[in-house]
Amino acid sequence: MSFTAIEQATPRLHRSELAVPGSNPAMFEKAARSAADIVFLDCEDAVAPDDKEQARKNIVEGLNDIDWGAKTMMVRINGLDTHYMYRDVVDIVEACPRLDMILIPKVGVAADVYAIDMLVTQIETAKKRTRRIGFEVLIETALGMANVEAIAQSSRRLEAMSFGVADYAASTRARTTVIGGVNRDYGVLSDKDDQGKREYFWSDQWHAAQTRMMVACRAYGLRPIDGPFGDFSDPDGYDAAAKRAAVLGYDGKWAIHPSQIELANRVFTPSDAEVSRAQRIMDAMAQAAKDGKGAVSLDGRLIDAASIRMAEALLSTARAIAASSGKR
Repeated sequence: MSFTAIEQATPRLHRSELAVPGSNPAMFEKAARSAADIVFLDCEDAVAPDDKEQARKNIVEGLNDIDWGAKTMMVRINGLDTHYMYRDVVDIVEACPRLDMILIPKVGVAADVYAIDMLVTQIETAKKRTRRIGFEVLIETALGMANVEAIAQSSRRLEAMSFGVADYAASTRARTTVIGGVNRDYGVLSDKDDQGKREYFWSDQWHAAQTRMMVACRAYGLRPIDGPFGDFSDPDGYDAAAKRAAVLGYDGKWAIHPSQIELANRVFTPSDAEVSRAQRIMDAMAQAAKDGKGAVSLDGRLIDAASIRMAEALLSTARAIAASSGKR
């Protein structure tokens, strides 16, 4: 391990992140009763310009009046390049002690996060707020991806990054079909077999970007979260996208429709078999320490330090899920 120790972000259960337009308060109560780990009330893309001010008021009222239970509550503010942003931060942070996090869209450079940090810090000091608000940033532009490592180190408030595939595709001029889906033209052709036939295999055009963001997150103690899958009538497509992200090391995925919450929670919840094996690894390690053995083995395989760290992380997630289920 490096001598450099990175502080880990505030731990939160983050399997599913439900997006709710601030301009549609009728959806707030349903979101509060849902199984989503995190709910973000949106001031940005889901809200038309003429509705921005009313959406902000709806969010303040909803955060203060609705029982959100144990959910992490977040607000997506408008971008720093708009005149809506400062009022989003001031009006909502000043009036809503229930607010846990702010989602900052289209972050391009570390200074974008610094600017919001400065504003939030001043409000917290003025209001004598004792619980620090956390940040999640959206990496959804070529500029943001080019600076993702610097952004990951931009603020102690930063907890998570989301990959915003739709705006990222627009920024990079990628050819897409469904938001978050794959394109049949992005693939590889095999060599000819003995009969001269060749097979074509689809590939994932988002893999490189998702991997880069994930590495930046894990290097600097943040949670990597996969963004939206646009076709909520295609649960199989969503499931496949979520599984790809989970295999890469992501903690969770957005849900832009309530039907996607259960899919995300299932994919990012460790299975009983995984939990059982992780516990056996920890038990084997404890027994080896008790017996004074330096090496630990299980089922004929050597258990190394990396295996132990993965087991610890998985069991921590399982405990958080169990605790969350008891609070709902």
